[in-house]
Amino acid sequence: MKQVSRILFVSLLFIVAQFAIAQAQFFNNQSLKFNQLFDWVDSYYVDSVNTDKLSEEVIRNMLQKMDPHSSYISKDEVAEMNEPLQGNFEGIGVTFNILNDTIFIVQPLVGGPSEKLGIRAGDRIIYIDTINVTGKGITNKLVFSKLRGKKGTTVNVKIKRNAVNKLLAFSIVRDKIPIQSVDAAYKINDTTGYIRLSRFSITSHEEVDNEIIKLQKENIKNLIIDLSGNGGGYLDVAINLADDFIDENKLIVYTKGARTDKKEYISTSKGLFEKGKLVLIIDEGSASASEILAGAIQDWDRGIIVGRRSYGKGLVQRRLTFLDGAEVRLTVARYYTPSGRTIQKPYTGTYETYSNEVSTRYKNGELLGKEQITHPDSLKYYTLIKKRAVYGGGGISPDIFVPIDTSDNTILLKKLVAKAIINNFALEYADKNRNFFLEKYSNFSNFKSMYIVDDKLVDELVKFAEKQSVTFTAEELAHSKSYIILHLKAFIARDIWGVSEFFEIYNTLNPSYNKAIEVINNWNKGL
Repeated sequence: MKQVSRILFVSLLFIVAQFAIAQAQFFNNQSLKFNQLFDWVDSYYVDSVNTDKLSEEVIRNMLQKMDPHSSYISKDEVAEMNEPLQGNFEGIGVTFNILNDTIFIVQPLVGGPSEKLGIRAGDRIIYIDTINVTGKGITNKLVFSKLRGKKGTTVNVKIKRNAVNKLLAFSIVRDKIPIQSVDAAYKINDTTGYIRLSRFSITSHEEVDNEIIKLQKENIKNLIIDLSGNGGGYLDVAINLADDFIDENKLIVYTKGARTDKKEYISTSKGLFEKGKLVLIIDEGSASASEILAGAIQDWDRGIIVGRRSYGKGLVQRRLTFLDGAEVRLTVARYYTPSGRTIQKPYTGTYETYSNEVSTRYKNGELLGKEQITHPDSLKYYTLIKKRAVYGGGGISPDIFVPIDTSDNTILLKKLVAKAIINNFALEYADKNRNFFLEKYSNFSNFKSMYIVDDKLVDELVKFAEKQSVTFTAEELAHSKSYIILHLKAFIARDIWGVSEFFEIYNTLNPSYNKAIEVINNWNKGL
């Protein structure tokens, strides 16, 4: 009997070895085909060919055929693609706009090298080193290439400042500049705080924790986390954030693939906000890591999800680097929410169909009414505490649907946005009246409660727009006036105080935001 077992074992090993050899030979043969084809093209093709570019196109097309999220990134694109998620870059530390063909500093970043030298909001950069950077042809890309650089290197700038006759010269030593992923954090009322997160970068968990701690020191008991438009980022950051809200020993998410083992991520006992009322805002732009966080909160009945169905990206990518520095981000697994659902939407059609799926939702009326959202029973799951029905296979559907706001969807407003009319007008107005605002309103809270955008300012905006070839009819202006007034005040607040203050004003007419507050205030009514 033992002899038979040995024979069977050896036979099995032989079969496995032969299969492995055959599989390796198959892939080797395919590689030889590619190499031979490129050799033939290089040797015999009728015209000269950039084989580097051709090989990149072949790789891109092959990955695109596999799934819509596996991708190739050239070595030149790698740094640019990684930067928003790395949490910092190296430069002079300012936010800027290009206004009237001039680099206009909106804000020097707190603690950055420019702020330390005394560079101010409203300053205009006229020279970078010896190059005049005013006039047509100035682009964001050009500014980045001149002002960013390795930490410790120096860039010389000459700046025009209001009420100063001569140009001011500064030698700025570049440094690491943090990229904030928390756009806004503030106290809505005595008991409720708000945090808007734009991406899941390396620093996001620390940023959110810092804001929660600040809000808790102000006796905040309830929290609204805004993930609208958040396209995701690092998986582990989403897990760590979910751990802030979910008590210990609970499954947050798990991943598995055909060639990767199942891996579970479990909550610990360190959560910062495990007990208070919690509302998450999502929309069709909330993807990947946003959906991991929202799925865990929803499945454990920890909070209430408000907004519209999320994007539907449930695939995990692994970064693999070529010898030349280029990268492939290869899909290696799917992720699953605690109830067992995958939220990846179908990708059996063309890449174009998949890419335009959100637009298709709008055309089908889904963004305007929840009755257009259909879920097959085969994708039904249940939350783990209250046993509420939830669905997989196409994003996270909110507990409370909020239709997209179409009140600002007018031809006039589209023109204003396309040409950045309101933004640029507010930037100029805030700069000219900076001292007035800072003296009259000692802080942002006073500005928010007391400042009113009057008809005179709206009339000035109309004249400004007409100079940019955007004309108004009285009817169009009346229809869009509330939107214009709101955005003027929000942009002025941004240019005088900061981005968080922009959202504090902008959100007052945001339907999902107002619904989230309503949910907090009526928590005991439940779903």
